[in-house]
Amino acid sequence: MATTCRRFFKQFYFSRSNLTLLSTSNYRTREKNARISLSTHADPLGLRGSEGHSQPQMKTREERMFRGLPKRKPIEGVKDIVVVASGKGGVGKSTCAVNLALGLAAINKSKSVGLLDADIYGPSIPKMMNLSGNPELNQDNKMEPLKNYGISCMSMGFLVDEKSPIVWRGLMVMSALEKLLRQVNWGTLDLLVVDMPPGTGDTQLSVSQTVPLSGAVIVTTPQDIALLDARKGAEMFRKVHVPVLGVIENMSHYVCPKCNHKEFIFGENGGKTIAEDMNLEVLGIIVGGKTIAEDMNLEVLGNIPLHISIRETSDTGTPVTVCRPSSPEAMVYKRIAAKIASKLRW
Repeated sequence: MATTCRRFFKQFYFSRSNLTLLSTSNYRTREKNARISLSTHADPLGLRGSEGHSQPQMKTREERMFRGLPKRKPIEGVKDIVVVASGKGGVGKSTCAVNLALGLAAINKSKSVGLLDADIYGPSIPKMMNLSGNPELNQDNKMEPLKNYGISCMSMGFLVDEKSPIVWRGLMVMSALEKLLRQVNWGTLDLLVVDMPPGTGDTQLSVSQTVPLSGAVIVTTPQDIALLDARKGAEMFRKVHVPVLGVIENMSHYVCPKCNHKEFIFGENGGKTIAEDMNLEVLGIIVGGKTIAEDMNLEVLGNIPLHISIRETSDTGTPVTVCRPSSPEAMVYKRIAAKIASKLRW
């Protein structure tokens, strides 16, 4: 790699004001190749740019995006994979992923569920699932997932010290993610829930292009800023041909633990105005769960309240669906889990 970089940069002459090619004999060839490269890679997702593109052009770009990539390879022993994603951090995605995994396992005792923490930089699953320690290696040199509450879990948090930051470049993150996906003895799982990092970056693209996903669940809050990013997240999964199962509106309203009064601190009907301006009605992100969106076939899977019990149980490693299974908060997660199970035809 270093040798290649040195050879590449030897072709250039650097000055304070410009960057000039030393060799101009094949300048036209390089210019032509550069134009081809730009037309191929400038917009790999086929998103509409300022100049606009026709539908055939966008379709061609989507096809080109997958050209040359390895075929999506299933994870051994895993039947379905559902990712829980968000366009923005801090919306409660990991809390939703944990409680959905537990909820899915609870509504059908015959099904086995696993949980993968794909957030390499900020793993949350170990604390929320009350797990610690290093995974053991079996005779096939695969890691054995740690287990609690009947859920098999794997996270980067099991492999590094809790207080140590992970300062890696993208390629190292992708390598670690590949190992967490394929070098783990998941056994036989009916469903693997993947807690994704926030955003629409390398991890999301790599996971969606290397393993077959049964669907994606988008988590958002009612705030306009969060809704904008949620739409981008849903749009990304649609572009890479991953079905979006629906949207979870987290922290929908605050519930007073003493009098049960509801307060919509992030706004009631949070996405309505933005939906009208930016076609966000396709996500159906409206408090109260209005009609299913037609354009993207999305629905509001549920509205989770901002309740102190959800925060307390997550911080102590005893998720609300485990320690308070009959509480209104836990029942919301279970209803959402039932909708997801129905979409997966469990």
